[in-house]
Amino acid sequence: MKQFKIIVEKHPDGYIAYPLGLKGVVVGQGDTYEEALADVRSAIHFHIETFGKEVINAKPRIIEAFVAETMVNV
Repeated sequence: MKQFKIIVEKHPDGYIAYPLGLKGVVVGQGDTYEEALADVRSAIHFHIETFGKEVINAKPRIIEAFVAETMVNV
């Protein structure tokens, strides 16, 4: 078992989820938060099964993740 940090975004039409710390692109989606987490969990499993465990060893290791906002002149 390996624990992953997952970013979950809420959009008007559902949820998008993606893991941090994997090599490659892995995304899950769902109508609910729980569906998006289940889908991304399945996508992570498929990604590792397809490309091997070396995709897990993304360096440097992510200790913590934050969501921040800033203003930009556009």
